[in-house]
Amino acid sequence: MLSYLTRWMSRGAFQALKGASSRPQLVKTPHIGNQTLAAAPLPFTGGSPGVRQARALDQERLLQIDWDDGSCSLYPFTWLRDNCQCPHCTLQSAQARCLLFSNLDVHTGMGQVQLMDNKVSITWPDQHSSEFDPDWLKKRCFSSEARQAQQEELFLNEREYWDSSLQIPTADFEEVLHDDKAALAWLEALRRIGIVYLRGAPAEQGQVARLSQRIGYLRLTFYGHTWQVQDKSMANNVAYTSGELSLHTDYPALHHPPGVQFLHCVRQAAQGGESEVVDGFHMAEQLRREDPEAFNILSSLRVDFTDSGADYCDFSVQSKNHIIDVDSEGRVTRINYNNATRDSVLDMPVHQVQPFYSSLKTFVELLSRPENVFTYRMEPGDLVTFDNWRLLHGRKSYLSQGQNSRHLEGAYLDWDEVMSRFRILRKAVRGDS
Repeated sequence: MLSYLTRWMSRGAFQALKGASSRPQLVKTPHIGNQTLAAAPLPFTGGSPGVRQARALDQERLLQIDWDDGSCSLYPFTWLRDNCQCPHCTLQSAQARCLLFSNLDVHTGMGQVQLMDNKVSITWPDQHSSEFDPDWLKKRCFSSEARQAQQEELFLNEREYWDSSLQIPTADFEEVLHDDKAALAWLEALRRIGIVYLRGAPAEQGQVARLSQRIGYLRLTFYGHTWQVQDKSMANNVAYTSGELSLHTDYPALHHPPGVQFLHCVRQAAQGGESEVVDGFHMAEQLRREDPEAFNILSSLRVDFTDSGADYCDFSVQSKNHIIDVDSEGRVTRINYNNATRDSVLDMPVHQVQPFYSSLKTFVELLSRPENVFTYRMEPGDLVTFDNWRLLHGRKSYLSQGQNSRHLEGAYLDWDEVMSRFRILRKAVRGDS
């Protein structure tokens, strides 16, 4: 059975890569842990839901909707008034609220509610009228199941975890550029799995910029809109040498590191230069299970990162980041780790220093276990796209050959732009609202 990823691809977009086992192959994605690629169901399916009854619960200040399928939803009066869809309260052309919060009565009652043409019509105490479509209301139901489904639809929070047995999802570069279904599958796999391999790009500079136009625009950093990973004299970054790069995320010296990274192989080294990737989210969860104290230390103590020099312009950046970021529900949302730019400044009480080092050592050793690291070799024309908030990537040392040495071109994007394009493509391809 093909993975969820490939179901939406047009024929020929995803192919198995021939050659050595270290080369990326067509994914029949392994299900590691409890995460799967299956999207959460929407709060309702099929046509517009029917409303059997709508009534105001004045004491609770809630509107109760009884649906034809037997389910029930509750909506606070204040939320309904705040989200009135009439032309005076909402600019429909921008889907933006016009109602000023200063004019919102957060303790409003409800004058009258009735069903008209299967729409919920409300008259407020000040005689203002609001009308709501049932499908709009159903999708915004406040039940935990509906809220979870809505968040999954908006952000694709579910992830597919993997280890060294990963088979990287692979697509044709030109087809992603020109076919909406291929582009949609690429971005969904990028979000779910964290890495997608594109083949068939011209082996010349400029291809990461072409690919970025499929999304919107590149993120400008102090290293430029795009940057050339080559062995350079007087290198202003350890990546611009021929030495080994340990597993890391890019740019934790920024408080908001780039979310997505593109790397295009223009020229490969004759010897060495293999790439390595690790699923940082999977490793963080494994650390949480194996050493909860280390996980708590790395997700609670802020570490200083620094980067200075001159490239696109001169720069001196400084940040404080957790090695492991978690949200309010304890879910891992970002890994921030780059040993090269971890600062000698360590802003924590002296008694916390040794526990921090011990915890980081445990995490790095976990990342480096052979069963967790996937290794592959890029060839000219190959382009890898990956989640820089989730994956840690590295490189083996290589034999430098001067002007004909290894050359990758890289670029960054932010997840906001990538997810924006995903939602637009999903609507175009699947007709999602």
